[in-house]
Amino acid sequence: MRNKICNDLNNSDIGQSVDLCGWVDRRRDHGGVIFLDLRDHSGFLQLTFNPEDGTDLFNTAEKLRNETVIFVRGVINKRPEESINNNISTGSLELNVKELKILNEVKNNLPFPVSIHDYENTKEELRIKYRYLDLRRGKLIQNLKTRHNILKVVRQYLDQHEFTEVETPLLTKSTPEGARDFLVPSRISKGDFFALPQSPQLFKQLLMVGGLNNYYQIAKCFRDEDLRADRQPEFTQLDMEMSFITEEEIISFNEQLIKKIWKEILNINLKEDFPRMTWQEAIDNYGTDRPDTRYEMTLKDVGNILGNIGFNIFTKAIKSGGSIKCINVKGGNTSISNVRIKPGGDIFQVAQDAGAGGLAFIRVKDNDIDTIGAIKNNLDESLIKQLLQKTNAEEGDLILLGAGKTEIVNQSLDRVRQYIAKELHLVDDVSANKKWNFLWITDFPMFAKNEEENRLEALHHPFCAPKLDLNKKESLQNDLEISTAKAYDLVLNGLEIGGGSIRIHQSELQKKVLKTVGLSNEEIEEKFGFLIEALEMGAPPHGGIAFGLDRIVMLIIGADSIRETIAFPKNQQAKCLMTKAPSNVAKSQLKELDIEITIDE
Repeated sequence: MRNKICNDLNNSDIGQSVDLCGWVDRRRDHGGVIFLDLRDHSGFLQLTFNPEDGTDLFNTAEKLRNETVIFVRGVINKRPEESINNNISTGSLELNVKELKILNEVKNNLPFPVSIHDYENTKEELRIKYRYLDLRRGKLIQNLKTRHNILKVVRQYLDQHEFTEVETPLLTKSTPEGARDFLVPSRISKGDFFALPQSPQLFKQLLMVGGLNNYYQIAKCFRDEDLRADRQPEFTQLDMEMSFITEEEIISFNEQLIKKIWKEILNINLKEDFPRMTWQEAIDNYGTDRPDTRYEMTLKDVGNILGNIGFNIFTKAIKSGGSIKCINVKGGNTSISNVRIKPGGDIFQVAQDAGAGGLAFIRVKDNDIDTIGAIKNNLDESLIKQLLQKTNAEEGDLILLGAGKTEIVNQSLDRVRQYIAKELHLVDDVSANKKWNFLWITDFPMFAKNEEENRLEALHHPFCAPKLDLNKKESLQNDLEISTAKAYDLVLNGLEIGGGSIRIHQSELQKKVLKTVGLSNEEIEEKFGFLIEALEMGAPPHGGIAFGLDRIVMLIIGADSIRETIAFPKNQQAKCLMTKAPSNVAKSQLKELDIEITIDE
């Protein structure tokens, strides 16, 4: 049908007859000549229609609406100097059209202008609902091509290292791995359900038991959880598992993979080894295990300085086993007003949304401090000196303080820290980011306390191997509960992009860990009996990692949401606005499954 695409054309085609297909992007009438921008998947080309080339041809061109699908045949000419468009590769060329065929017409008014020129003015909900129109604009197509190119690099790298790509089941067993499962009822086994996998975790471990030395998969995963910019109910992982491997070897191998991706896709050489930080260091200094290290404002514990000054909130925090922590906003006196920190202010609201009651503040002015009376009146010269030294605060700085339960203090100051960094432009906008601060987080605790249920739960998942001397049988259980895990996350600019661990390969230890998170012997057998049995049959030491492909693509293309990396994403309510999924199903389908809907319709 066509013998050229727009971006293939160059000066060597001048004077040549070519056939093109695409969509009408924009039309302009000038002095009896019609100018039309043709758009295909590769780019744009200006078309010209002259009355002398035929009345029927010209009249048809006059009636063309934007997004009409057309075939054109004509001769490539050089544009006049004054009309050259240097913003596109074909900006010096035009096609003098001699033949025009309408392949498909637009029947209804479009929900939004498809032209790339109107991209920023289109609401995201409309873009998701009419995703096929949004794709035509080219930006999303380019994102998908970048995603494709990243996967090419990944596959090439893993093939070179003798990895085997294996597809694991999508219909599997519901197991507790953190988030809620998406359940699928079985028609044949009445009353039973499959679950869509949150990850291929257990299957890839079983592949190692089966003797497959190096596995990978571009794996579709599903989690029924609350959504945000970096989450979707279905997402894609780059999943790996290796046998007879150490934690250090996995980290080193995957660091090289990441460096290769950045080199091949962005032409950026990440020469230095990625820094490492223990989980405890990250929590203490940043309030999160996903710290953004592109800027300072680290958390400082000032409980020993301010805990006994007579300020009730501070006193109560320390007596209850909590913390007093702060961040120092350099130059914050001029950039952040009191109104923003007090109730009703935006920074106050950020802290409150994170669970804090509010924020206290201290301004450093004229070699002294300025704050609310209850704090200022109880701070003597010695304590002020200690505080300024601890926080590295100087003239013009603003110290923001949180007090209370340590977890809440960490969480709220982390959120405030991130918010202020964006407000003060301490980090570039995501689309302009040029700084890539990778960071390995290691030595995660095996367990965290679930206060609501008064039990321990796995911080990563219950298949991580602990850092323990397994020969100390008499204290094994106590040591296990307080041990760190052979687990590691890769963080980039404050976003976790991957995580993994060395796995438990001994059945008795695996059962101990499952009991520690509250499972009975009967529950272990019911939920994980197949895994325990496999571990008893000569399971090798093994470990792996999974990267969030959507997040990696998002960061590389400079987007602020993974929805920009997915062809057909769900919205914030986990709905597909285009197909209207999820939706009701016929009563006959429910009857086949012996399922009855009990909620009010």
